[in-house]
Amino acid sequence: MAKQDLHLTRNIGIMAHIDAGKTTTSERILFYTGLTHKIGETHDGTATMDWMAQEQERGITITSAATTTRWKYDGDTYKINLIDTPGHVDFTVEVERSLRVLDGAVATYCAVGGVEPQSETVWRQADKYNVPRIGYVNKMDRSGADFFEVVRQMKDVLGANPCPIVVPIGAEETFKGVVDLIKMKAILWHDETMGADYSVEDIPADLLAECEEWRDKMLESVADYDDSLMEKYFDDPSTITEEEILRALRNATIQMAIVPMLCGSSFKNKGVQTLLDYACAFLPSPLDTGSVTGTNPNTGEEVVRQPDEEDKTSALAFKIATDPYVGRLTFFRVYSGKIDAGSYVFNARSGKKERVSRIFQMHSNKQNPVEVIGAGDIGAGVGFKDIRTGDTLCDESAPIILESIDFPETVIGIAVEPKTQKDMDKLANGLAKLAEEDPTFTVKTDEQSGQTIISGMGELHLDIIIDRLRREFKVECNQGRPQVNYKEAITKTVNLREVYKKQSGGRGKFADIIVNIGPIDPDFEQGGLQFIDEVKGGNIPKEFIPSVQKGFTSAMKNGVLAGFPLDSLKVTLIDGSFHPVDSDQLSFEICAIQAYKNACAKAGPVLMEPIMKLEVVTPEENMGDVIGDLNKRRGQVEGMESSRSGARIVKALVPLGEMFGYVTALRTITSGRATSSMTYSHHAQVSQSIAKAVLEEVKGRVDLI
Repeated sequence: MAKQDLHLTRNIGIMAHIDAGKTTTSERILFYTGLTHKIGETHDGTATMDWMAQEQERGITITSAATTTRWKYDGDTYKINLIDTPGHVDFTVEVERSLRVLDGAVATYCAVGGVEPQSETVWRQADKYNVPRIGYVNKMDRSGADFFEVVRQMKDVLGANPCPIVVPIGAEETFKGVVDLIKMKAILWHDETMGADYSVEDIPADLLAECEEWRDKMLESVADYDDSLMEKYFDDPSTITEEEILRALRNATIQMAIVPMLCGSSFKNKGVQTLLDYACAFLPSPLDTGSVTGTNPNTGEEVVRQPDEEDKTSALAFKIATDPYVGRLTFFRVYSGKIDAGSYVFNARSGKKERVSRIFQMHSNKQNPVEVIGAGDIGAGVGFKDIRTGDTLCDESAPIILESIDFPETVIGIAVEPKTQKDMDKLANGLAKLAEEDPTFTVKTDEQSGQTIISGMGELHLDIIIDRLRREFKVECNQGRPQVNYKEAITKTVNLREVYKKQSGGRGKFADIIVNIGPIDPDFEQGGLQFIDEVKGGNIPKEFIPSVQKGFTSAMKNGVLAGFPLDSLKVTLIDGSFHPVDSDQLSFEICAIQAYKNACAKAGPVLMEPIMKLEVVTPEENMGDVIGDLNKRRGQVEGMESSRSGARIVKALVPLGEMFGYVTALRTITSGRATSSMTYSHHAQVSQSIAKAVLEEVKGRVDLI
């Protein structure tokens, strides 16, 4: 790709709650940009972007799909790398890793459902990676659709600054187009051409006053971000040109100060071309996003790379997929320099050179071979031997490590075993490949029971994993009951002296430490080990202090109650002593592990369970039954609201341990009329009676062996 074209490149993703219409919108984009000649539908299982068998059967997106297409806008042809992400919270990793490498996003909302729980989650993820957004309110043809209500919810719930740049013409079954407030023209789509053709007309007389009011609000919003436009707005708003509005809106969007709002009905083929136009107009190009900062792994110094093919290469591997035809496929975003097919790149994590044998531009699960992927572009390559999600690929002569991707912790686990012993190797191989693809899926062997435990983000997540084992790796599995990923914590601070002595002829082992062990300080936010060294006068030599810290860090993986990990711990090393001959680093590490075990047993250890944030949308008449059922599940109802369609929204915090099979139970209580969505909130202390039952169950599992 020529360098001058970079300002015409857009790396964008579509993000939203389940069922807001992300994949349907992506399908329309592929159709109108000429990439497909037939519109695929999620409910028929024919969507291009939902290519996995499980996605087609269930009508949901499980894995983010990438595609590259082109769109003409304002005389230029734009190259759009589009990623369609899942909405279901169990696949939140797909959204996380896509947003890490995108320059802009289209936040999609259902015109009836508005801002739903997962909309909040993806919004926060986009904030974390500083991704500018435009808003698209979909499903304007549905009964109860209300564009301006969704805009209000975005202000109240997300704390966003939405700025409508269109006004819908009609709503529900009479929705037929939009008024573009920048051009002050009506756009009406033609049903007979599947929305491919549309006419631009004058604004209907009955909408003129409303459109002028909203245009004035739009100008007032953007005037804050453009001084010349501000002067014109106060002197004579009629002199403001279309170019000036577009420039001011673009600047404000890239600064993340404003979210331009559009609406449409993707399923009825209305509004998608306007969305594409304004995605090109407002969302940033790789040049707008600017340079990327990383660290030199050898010196620890900060390194800056420009989005330029002449600069040294830096790229981030953000997704690994197993393809039946080409093997392990690594998706990457090139930030600077370029990656050629057949060339060698340096993996900054492993410190090894890897040969990229072939490079592709992706179209869902089909690969189009290319010779080179340049700065600012997204592609995929095969040939990597040792690569993980979040690895930085760079030039060996100029190593750099880019900021990696944070992944949430798993909350639920199940034990699996193959139905026949001969499938043992196939199972291990399949699980290893799936864990490589998905950083929120972990596999471990329970030390006490010897069982293989797989952990993930929820029941649906593990369901899909077991389904994929069956289809892709031909392994039939028996599975145990779901197990909650508990944690442990301590409630008191304990002062302890721990001496480790071992004499077995020759050189012995000796370490002596005095520590305070307790809960972390409230202002220590990152969790993990808060280690404070207060040793004076060299009573413990400086070189042994890191070993004490290492001992406590490794010991935290196993709690004293039932071996569940400890999330956070404060250790203050006060004093100690050493032996000039017998003391070494290992002695102090072992001493710290012993101190951890002895102190935690006295520090009021408690069991912590994952608490989920639950939102149930239920008809009014079933609300009492839904709340009664939540109370039985130890749920705390936090609030009730009315939705626009007359249903009630119940928000609650519920322990995950009580929520297995909840979707089925909810269907039974409400005759299938209620829906629910659940996201992880935090870990909280378990009551004594439940802790006792959990500990007995863990002990029972061990005794069975």
